Amino acid sequence: MRHQKKTVRLGRKAEHRKALLANQVCNLIEHQRIKTTLAKAKAVRPLAEKMVTLGKNGSIHARRTAFSTLRHKDAVKKLFDEIAPRSTERNGGYTRIVRLGQRKSDSASMAFIEWVDAAVVVEEKPAEEKKAKRKEPEAKREEPKPKEKEAPAAEEPKKKRRWFSRKSGEAEK
Repeated sequence: MRHQKKTVRLGRKAEHRKALLANQVCNLIEHQRIKTTLAKAKAVRPLAEKMVTLGKNGSIHARRTAFSTLRHKDAVKKLFDEIAPRSTERNGGYTRIVRLGQRKSDSASMAFIEWVDAAVVVEEKPAEEKKAKRKEPEAKREEPKPKEKEAPAAEEPKKKRRWFSRKSGEAEK
């Protein structure tokens, strides 16, 4: 029985789990928000908050302790220079977990983990740009069609297209 064994194992050996959590925290520091499974987000949260607490301390010893855990010099620098100073007035609770529902492939519960003091990220603009890009090729396709319709109409009447071969009628022309 696993009584009083609090570590979330995530189905991995100790070294693999430590590397996974360190990489997740580094990605959280770099991108301000990451999408992961709910179990991993819950496992990452305590480590991320400990790193911010070390960053608030700001000493060389705290910096070396954070580096020994994270193993990424750039992530430690950004943690101590940008993220920790934002949270100086907050006593804990530096991260937020937002549940997203279930992943289609395996129905795993997904979640965002993000910094509470981070700037608001707007993701709607890229979606609008994608829609605009999709509409432009359709408009280009519509312009040549009237020109093509006028020329064959003058030469010979159009043949009826069959539902299973749209292009076969055009190939015969």
